[in-house]
Amino acid sequence: MSERTVIRKDQLEISLHNEKKLIKEGTIKDDNPLDLSEPFWQLCHACRKGDLKICQEKITEGVNINARDPYDYTPLILASLCGHYEVVQLLLESGALCERDTFQGERCLYNALNDRIRNLLLEYDYSKSTDPFQPLAAHISSLVTRDHPKTSDIVVQADDESLYLHKFILAARSPYFKKKLVAAPGTSTWRLPSSIPPQAFAAAIKYLYFGEAPRDLRSGPGTGFTESEVFAGVDKIAKHLEIQSLMDSIIDSGDRRLARQRRTTETARGRYQLEEWFRENVLGNKVVVETSKADDVKWDRDNAIFADVLLRADELPEETEDEVDGSNPAENRNSDPLPIGPVSQEAGPKTRTTKSVLFPCHRAMLLRSEFFNAMFSSSFREAHVKDHLNIVPVDCSPEVLEIVLTFLYTEKADFPLEIAVDVLFAADMLFIERLKAKAAVVISTLGSGGMSQAEAARTRGESEDDLDIYSIIHAAWLTRVQRLEEFAARYLAYRLEAHIDTPEFAELIQESASRIQGRQETDSIELLDDIRFYLGERFRLRFDDAGLEEMMEEEAKQQNEEANVRDTEKDLDKVTKGVEVLDLPGPEKPHGTQPEKPPVTHDHRVAIKTLDGQVAGDEFTKDAMNYQILMEKLDAILENLNLDA
Repeated sequence: MSERTVIRKDQLEISLHNEKKLIKEGTIKDDNPLDLSEPFWQLCHACRKGDLKICQEKITEGVNINARDPYDYTPLILASLCGHYEVVQLLLESGALCERDTFQGERCLYNALNDRIRNLLLEYDYSKSTDPFQPLAAHISSLVTRDHPKTSDIVVQADDESLYLHKFILAARSPYFKKKLVAAPGTSTWRLPSSIPPQAFAAAIKYLYFGEAPRDLRSGPGTGFTESEVFAGVDKIAKHLEIQSLMDSIIDSGDRRLARQRRTTETARGRYQLEEWFRENVLGNKVVVETSKADDVKWDRDNAIFADVLLRADELPEETEDEVDGSNPAENRNSDPLPIGPVSQEAGPKTRTTKSVLFPCHRAMLLRSEFFNAMFSSSFREAHVKDHLNIVPVDCSPEVLEIVLTFLYTEKADFPLEIAVDVLFAADMLFIERLKAKAAVVISTLGSGGMSQAEAARTRGESEDDLDIYSIIHAAWLTRVQRLEEFAARYLAYRLEAHIDTPEFAELIQESASRIQGRQETDSIELLDDIRFYLGERFRLRFDDAGLEEMMEEEAKQQNEEANVRDTEKDLDKVTKGVEVLDLPGPEKPHGTQPEKPPVTHDHRVAIKTLDGQVAGDEFTKDAMNYQILMEKLDAILENLNLDA
């Protein structure tokens, strides 16, 4: 072991000892608490195996990804130690800790299997790794100074200064404002008492808007307030607005580690308060009406949830019962050619009236979408302020729109694989890049894109595929998501036997070639290149997983032993050469006994066959032959399509 390695280990041990001491004293909190629950064990096991699907499911369930097991391993350390790059990336994107000046962070970097994972870990600094809700906090903080488009609905005046604020944020973050504003939703101005320093109120407002606690409370020249008076004013207004944690944040601001922990804790608390307010007021007050009457809804601007716009999503019309039967409506009503008696009104085809869902929203939060930002900043009618709220239709289902709004208000987006593509298209339409990336992660993880060889082998049958991979590829092309394109190519490569002979696959290759504008004969086809790459990866991993090198070493060892035996036999032949061998009589056999026959053995082994029906000697030969067969079929498809790639 090198001297540098020994020094590094000593530093880690000292860091661990100091960190445990501070945690025991209560000076700092434990970022990696011990977790002995079954779900956390399943997450750790999935990180060891590299099972993306299980990891995504456990993260969605809310398992603490920064906890540690009885051996002091966190999921991120396990994934990096075992070399699973995609799992490490997923954990980091979900908020896993990798801070260099902590014991677990240094340990994670030190134990990374390769430089690719180590460089990925180094890319995630504190703001990325420890605070996944940082974009939400940054947006809300920016609302205090944003003046276009206008989204504020209350003005707080302090001396000669005016703060343009938002009622729903004040109500969500401060119990005092919630009681006052709900009782009088039409309030548009609020004057600060002259006894409270404006700097103290500004610090409280910055805190309510997810800002960091101020480290310097010195009053500016000419304000008439000393530093102690400003500090006392902060204490007074914190008690008045019922935000006692503001004082703790200011006190802890001098210690970097404590300040960061306090910042993370307060941001999480604020996001939780905003999420609770959103679910209770926005989702709790959504209106379901018939689509034909949706535009007639009138919602006063001065409302108790302070909404300033209505978003509308229409349900998709369902098929009638006759369309489901696939038969003639007249035949369904009566089997006789001539009905006897009057025809019942209920005998006709049953149609379902479509519904629309209206969500009362706040433009200040919708601005996180570039689509709505451009809409409300323009001269369109949706940007004009009227007595009743404008209704803005959104081209998606109510279920998808609810997911979009939840993400805009809370930065959280938990949705099943079944509607992930719809969420992807909605996020692309509304220019919400982070939600689009989240949908791509859900599809590529829950879609079994990172499964092991054994798991992929069980799903290579065409009837067992539960994912419309062709729709996924088209969605990736339309939304320009590289991650999905790579996932789809890998998915097809690992199940190529089920798709390569279908006309849909050939059409897909043709479409991929046509996406290159002005394509020349020598140009490659991106999808085909990716499939070839992952096909090589699939069979290479097949041999690696089976321990081919160890088997070859064992075979070489066995060959050496056989060679030694042959050499020994040759030496014995030399010794016995020239010695007369006597033909000694053996034991007499009973009269009439038939000569002994060699025992008959029955080989019950099943013949190993390749994709074209040929018999292979073993699994490795079969895989090698199957690889060549699939590559030749890809070339045949190109020849049939008159393509050269």
